[in-house]
Amino acid sequence: MTERQPTAMNSHHNSFAWNAGWAAAVQRPSVGFHKNWAEEGFADQTVRQTVRVTGAGTRARIKLSNRYGTAPLEVSGASLARAGTGAAVAAGSVRPLTFDGAASVRIPAGGEVYSDPAEVTVAALESLTVSLYFAGPTGPATFHAQAWATAYRAAGAQLGEVDPAVFGETSVSWYHLAAVELADGGPARRDTVVLFGDSITDGFGSTVDADRRYSDALAERLAAGGRPLRVLNLGIGGNLLLNDSPWFGESAGARFDREVLAQPGVRSVVVLVGLNDIGFSEVDLPTYKPNPDNSAEQLIAGYRDLIDRGHAAGVRVVGGTILPFKGSEYHTPVAEAKRRAVNEWIRTAGAFDAVADFAAVLADPADPDALRSAYDSGDFKHPDDAGYRVMAEAVDPAAL
Repeated sequence: MTERQPTAMNSHHNSFAWNAGWAAAVQRPSVGFHKNWAEEGFADQTVRQTVRVTGAGTRARIKLSNRYGTAPLEVSGASLARAGTGAAVAAGSVRPLTFDGAASVRIPAGGEVYSDPAEVTVAALESLTVSLYFAGPTGPATFHAQAWATAYRAAGAQLGEVDPAVFGETSVSWYHLAAVELADGGPARRDTVVLFGDSITDGFGSTVDADRRYSDALAERLAAGGRPLRVLNLGIGGNLLLNDSPWFGESAGARFDREVLAQPGVRSVVVLVGLNDIGFSEVDLPTYKPNPDNSAEQLIAGYRDLIDRGHAAGVRVVGGTILPFKGSEYHTPVAEAKRRAVNEWIRTAGAFDAVADFAAVLADPADPDALRSAYDSGDFKHPDDAGYRVMAEAVDPAAL
């Protein structure tokens, strides 16, 4: 096996114009919110993961990440298929994936690799299943903690297995899979919208395996409206604008260039982050550290930095107002005052290219500091499926 450098490209990749299909933000291994396999990693196991793409294509490639690995990652084999139900795949659709022509690949610590293209025809809003075999042991796994989708694990090499019963273990995280890109024989297009932020972008509280995040609702809305932009979700539950967290990812500021500006064909980004910067300092929990008492002015400076970097890259930056959270553990008079000050700035300063006023459409009319109960997933700060649909409707397609 040849070691690929983190940014290595080759002739296989340059013959197609690649467009965005799906992406996820990667995180360092941690206990997370639910039982997951990140800290233990994999050994003689196959992991099967299903993702919904927002563009169409006749070829696909995957990007695998070992960003938080402390040693090279040996991927012993990989395959791509059209998704069936659960761990099942569509009959006859399994395609082996190669890396520089080889069935296996070694990803350096901190690195990432693309697979070679595989022929697969997929329409927008259809799902693809990626299977990864690790002869292992791999050590702890770079992952995305809250997928709101089921990942499946089987013993042994099961890349082409069509019987879903083989995949007897499940988790609700994604492992090592950072992107699926698509080519259709046409040119690369500037038609990617990145939704960027914390758990409300990530889809916390949405129905698992139902694709009911606000990113899903927005992709569906744009497609139905005849403006089928590619919508990528780069949210991380618990993410902070200003501070890195061992649990909740590098700060939004630290990951913005890599996870927003480097996406293929990115034209606009919707930024919704800051709730945790306001709320963590109100609660004394180990997982909510670091939790400095950030002022509204510090948050605004953080937004201005993202806006400047987006504009320097020719990307439109849309600001999302911070949702009401009265009743949650975060809510204090100090926190509420910060939310109001930040939202007033987002709405009126003119710094963003446009505003998605999520707070206004999700607030309880009788108590604007609280989420409307019909849109509350149950914790007073995260929307439910209906609330995420309303959020998608608050984004002006013309602003994207």
